[in-house]
Amino acid sequence: MHPAFSVVFFTTATGAGYGLLALLGVLGGLGFVEPDFWLGLVGMGLALGLIAAGLLSSAGHLGRPERAWRAFSQWRSSWLSREGVASVATFIPAGLFGIGWVFLGRSGGWVAVAGVLAALGAVTTVCTTGMIYASLKPIAQWHSRFTLPGYLIFSAMTGGVFFNALLQVFGVGSVAVLALSMLATLAGWGWKLATWRHNDELEISTTANTATGLAGGTVRSLEWPHTEENYLLKEMGFRIARKHSAKLRRITQALAFALPALLLAGAFVLTWPAAAVLSVIAALLQLAGMLVERWLFFAEAKHTVTLYYGR
Repeated sequence: MHPAFSVVFFTTATGAGYGLLALLGVLGGLGFVEPDFWLGLVGMGLALGLIAAGLLSSAGHLGRPERAWRAFSQWRSSWLSREGVASVATFIPAGLFGIGWVFLGRSGGWVAVAGVLAALGAVTTVCTTGMIYASLKPIAQWHSRFTLPGYLIFSAMTGGVFFNALLQVFGVGSVAVLALSMLATLAGWGWKLATWRHNDELEISTTANTATGLAGGTVRSLEWPHTEENYLLKEMGFRIARKHSAKLRRITQALAFALPALLLAGAFVLTWPAAAVLSVIAALLQLAGMLVERWLFFAEAKHTVTLYYGR
């Protein structure tokens, strides 16, 4: 599949944003993190900013962005439409939580309810995003048990690392949050390795014979259906060389998992402000690594429609 940067950035930014929003909503609303105007303002601004930037960038992949509003009407049958509805609906409790926790300096009561609802909305939105890809049967690399949990794990991982960096910068770092963000990073690393292993060993049963319904012999194309490369081949016939794929996988592991884990481990033994610096660098490196990981997520996927083009 063609890895359009707008979609790559969208899935990366919104994943981190919703993960951070969920943590802020639960831990802030229930009083585990004390209300603080500047911490809350920066935290909510970062979470909602990542979400808004991601949602706006996704419109860049549409042929007619001005018609994007029509997608909201298909929520009964479309995961893309459900994602749109869930993302917009989540802004309502998130806004109420922000008002109560940031501007009124309150937690518990209706602020806690709004925070929990914002967290549930964030998790729901990430699930709908993952299901957009997991529900696509023609793409075997996505239509697997690894896709949806991967979206949730990576959202919790990036959101947790950003949350830890936020607390460290404001001098209220928590050993528990630091440990959980590190464990989430290691869990994400393990899940990504398992996903790659599954995809590399994947045996796709669909062939030109089964796609055309012609049994016996070997079906092959005498000539392409088109005289030049068309939309299908540009979007769904994108191919990446094996050597480039292996190199990008190593870059992903280094930036998204290995280096952040080492930096977070360093934050355990150092005090502020060194721990804060390491935590911020870990968050930025991980975000960059996840952009590479998302690019590979699309580039390594193979659509069965390419069978009709002899691929």
